[in-house]
Amino acid sequence: MHPIEHARTRPDHPAVIMAGSGERMTYGEMDHEANRFAQLLRARGLEAGDAFAVLLENRLEYYTVYWGSQRAGTVLVPISTRLTAPEIAYILTDSDAKLLITSTKYGGILGGIRERCPDLSVLVLDGEGDEAFGPALAAQPAEPIADQSAGLGMLYSSGTTGRPKGVRPRAPEDPSPTAPVALMGLAIMGAGMPADGSMVYLSPAPLYHAAPLGWSTAAQRLGGTVVMMEKFDPEGALAAIEKYRVTDSQWVPTHFVRMLKLDDEVRGRYDLSSHQRALHAAAPCPVPIKQAMIDWWGPIVNEYYAGSEGIGMTLVRSAEWLERPGTVGKAIFGTIHVCGPDGEELPAGQDGLIYFENAVLPTYHNDPEKTAEAMHPRGWMTIGDIGHVDPEGYLFLTDRKSHMIISGGVNIYPQEVENLLVSHEKVMDAAVIGAPDADLGEQVVAVVQPVDMADAGPALEAELRAYLEPQLARIKMPKLFDFRPELPREANGKLYKRELRDEFAAKARDEAAASA
Repeated sequence: MHPIEHARTRPDHPAVIMAGSGERMTYGEMDHEANRFAQLLRARGLEAGDAFAVLLENRLEYYTVYWGSQRAGTVLVPISTRLTAPEIAYILTDSDAKLLITSTKYGGILGGIRERCPDLSVLVLDGEGDEAFGPALAAQPAEPIADQSAGLGMLYSSGTTGRPKGVRPRAPEDPSPTAPVALMGLAIMGAGMPADGSMVYLSPAPLYHAAPLGWSTAAQRLGGTVVMMEKFDPEGALAAIEKYRVTDSQWVPTHFVRMLKLDDEVRGRYDLSSHQRALHAAAPCPVPIKQAMIDWWGPIVNEYYAGSEGIGMTLVRSAEWLERPGTVGKAIFGTIHVCGPDGEELPAGQDGLIYFENAVLPTYHNDPEKTAEAMHPRGWMTIGDIGHVDPEGYLFLTDRKSHMIISGGVNIYPQEVENLLVSHEKVMDAAVIGAPDADLGEQVVAVVQPVDMADAGPALEAELRAYLEPQLARIKMPKLFDFRPELPREANGKLYKRELRDEFAAKARDEAAASA
């Protein structure tokens, strides 16, 4: 199963539809455009194994570029559109990218990228002149290149604890472009997605993230139609499910929170009866939020836990989750090991660093030290999450190791406090961090985005403290509440906590200098 085959048997079937505009591309059109892009890569001197980068908004051409790379054997490097010119230039240099595909939407930072990467070849969608993507693509033949092979994707971490690092996967054993990939099996056997071409898959998040790109292209391998949102909007997502009769979807917990904060009248306005499977991942989902989603959508809300590294995966369906609220499921790919600081495996119920054992593990591009840090002496790998398994092997996540706060010698995991805060009806989002404290080492700070910024102030702080008090140990109670209209959160749900920690650390240094 592959878009090449679907283009042959169902050329007029839509491969992707833009949820807002209704613009679409059929499998036949996508096949021709992918062939042209593979030809374009060769014309630009890129051979199998060479890297190129993509800095694009959600648009049809993302799939042209992806599937063309999957025929040219090249390494596609998706870049977050949230990054600055220096951050993008770092990824371009680190990945050895020979070409950047972007659009006029990012013309404002393209100058800064050029200054740092003066020799980089660039093609611009909607652009003009020698760098215009459209004419360059149209000039290429729509026939397959002579040396087709499967491409790779190299995803970069969000850089939440330092420089982003590229995850370079191993080359596939079968290099043919139509060879099956592991995610297809997970989609069918694990997630229950149909393989008969009937799927209509809603993708509400940016394609530069691992899950939207991976799962939506898996849907296309299975012959389904991807409905891609230009940008997530809570009511717009519900409208898209109704309009396009969506059967499958993939989300992050912040999407759930925002949809649940809609008025009941708005949530009840849309017909969601076509919706059969809703996957979510990327961050731990607060128990009350997931319970509310199951109450609303029914037992179709299934969760998985994985990472860009592809070292393992767990899966839990609604029925299992309702029996064990908070679990992210049992391993369906790889073997879980939970280890203490000395590397020894811990018994069920004890929190420790989560490792996956797998036959094939990736490396961090140009960073052997980070690769070594992620490895257990027995050859297992971790992505830095803390958690435990129960006696039946169900995994429960506690937090990221790098997010842990040490206050007065006590280890505090912010995720617990954040989960409680976002469950409050007046809170849209929350980030809990450790800020420098002369006496305790670190103090707990809650940075809160209210549903209505007009509520921000002492009265809301008092209400939140009263809400947290019976549910939270005193040492975990935030010493400071900071209300903001927005948090530095990626579209895939990940918080840029480093930005907040750096801000409060700088403030502490300034205060110390002023009082010296």
